[in-house]
Amino acid sequence: MFCEKSLNLIKELDRSTEAMPAFDDDGVRQVFEEMRGLYDQNVAAANDSTADPDGTAIAGIAIRHAALERNKRCLMAYVYNRIRKVRNMRWQFGSILPPEIKANLCEPEIQWFNSYSKTLALYMKSIGDQGLNLAQDVKPPKSLYVEVRSLTDYGKFEMDNGEVVLLKKHSTHLMSRAQCEPLIIQGILEQITH
Repeated sequence: MFCEKSLNLIKELDRSTEAMPAFDDDGVRQVFEEMRGLYDQNVAAANDSTADPDGTAIAGIAIRHAALERNKRCLMAYVYNRIRKVRNMRWQFGSILPPEIKANLCEPEIQWFNSYSKTLALYMKSIGDQGLNLAQDVKPPKSLYVEVRSLTDYGKFEMDNGEVVLLKKHSTHLMSRAQCEPLIIQGILEQITH
């Protein structure tokens, strides 16, 4: 039956429990082969010099053309949904994808991800004097200050207001989210959740 393979591509992508299933090269190739066969049949029917008194050839061409259009829409939906997942992963993981996810991407998807990351980085650098990291606080914070615990003997840390805080191992501090976020990422501090 027409368009089953292209519809299966979308269903498998939707049903997948993985963060990003592997690109189905074989399935896409089979859909392209089906489309080539439908196109060739339409060309042969259109070039047939015999008269078509009952209109069955025209009806066949119309059905095959509709199948071609549906296959095209299904392939576009498959590619669009994969790219949408890749875009969301950029916001979730940052500019470097985990190896298990990157292994499931095809080469054009990796190129798109790299291009999107560069464009996003350029845009973030262009905002304000020092740039703005849009990926840092995707959800608005409940408070401007967070309680943190020092994981290492970091030493003295000067706050934006000029106050100096001594970060000793296992010491706790109430710091502004903007100032402690880089230290949390570096593994110097951890946020204490109650």
